[in-house]
Amino acid sequence: MNIQWYPGHMTKTRRMIESNLKLIDVVAEVIDARIPISSRNPDIDDLVGEKPRVVVLNRADQADPEENKRWAEYFRSCGFFVMESDAKSGTGVNQFTVTVQHALKEKIAKWREKGQIGRPIRAMVVGVPNVGKSTFINKIAKRKSAKTQDRPGVTRGKQWVTVSQGLELLDTPGILWPKFEDEKTGLYLAFTGAVRDAIIDTETLACHLLELIRERNPGALVERYKISLSKEMTGWEILEAAGKKRGFLISGGEVDLDCMASILLDEFRGGKLGRVTLELPEDLERKAEPNEDARSMGD
Repeated sequence: MNIQWYPGHMTKTRRMIESNLKLIDVVAEVIDARIPISSRNPDIDDLVGEKPRVVVLNRADQADPEENKRWAEYFRSCGFFVMESDAKSGTGVNQFTVTVQHALKEKIAKWREKGQIGRPIRAMVVGVPNVGKSTFINKIAKRKSAKTQDRPGVTRGKQWVTVSQGLELLDTPGILWPKFEDEKTGLYLAFTGAVRDAIIDTETLACHLLELIRERNPGALVERYKISLSKEMTGWEILEAAGKKRGFLISGGEVDLDCMASILLDEFRGGKLGRVTLELPEDLERKAEPNEDARSMGD
C-alpha cells in the first residue's frame, strides 16, 4: 500500500520556513509520540540547520509511557531538547516556555549582557500535517489564535501568535516531503490522519493497523472489541471479528467491513484503544540496515 500525498501548497511552505528562519531563535518540532519516526519530516533538519531545537512529543497520553521515556532519551542524545504533551487536554504544555528558555540559555545570557532585557523569544512551530501544532499553540497562548481541525491541511499560511511579552510563536502549515522512500512511513502517517483519507483504501489501511497493534499491544484490541486473538489471524479476520462484535452487519449476515474500518481508525486516532506506540527506537536501526535486495545487488 504505497501512499504518497504532497499538495502544492507544501512547496510554498518550505520556502516560507526558509525565508522566516532569520527571524527565529528556536524551532519547536511537534511530532506524534505514537509514530516518532514517521511523523518527523526528514527535510526539517536541512531546512532549519543549526537552530536550537525543541522536540515536542505530542499525544504522549496516547502512547506507551515507557516508550515515551525511551524516545525522549533518544532525541536528547541527538542534541535536541525534549518535552511531552497532550495538546488537546493541555497536559504538559506549560513545560514549553521553560524548555525553550533552557534551550536558549546561552543566547538569553548574551542578550542580557547587551542590555536586551525583555527581548521576546521567537519560536517557529513545525511538523507534519494533523500532528497537533495549532492546538498546541492555542493551549500555550490560552486562547484560540491558530486554526484547528481534525484533518490535515487546515493551516495554509503563517500565523504569528503572541503568547506573552517574552514569547512569540510562528505557526506554520503542516509539511510532508515529496516522496516517502519507506512504504511504512506513508502507512503510519495515514494511521494517525496526517494523510488525507480520500486517497486511501480504508479497509486495507485498517487491516494493516490491526496487524501492527496486535504485534505491539494485543491487549488493546481484546479489551476494546472483546474479541479473541491469535497470532495466525490476518488483519481482515480481526476486522471482521470486531465488526461482528459491534453488530455491523449487512444483508446476508456479512460484516460491514468499511464501516468497521472507519470506526477503528477514528477510535485509534481519538486514543480510545489505549496507549499504543507503533514505532520503537530499535526500528531506527532496522530502517538504517540495507534490505535483502540491496545486499544481493552488492554481491
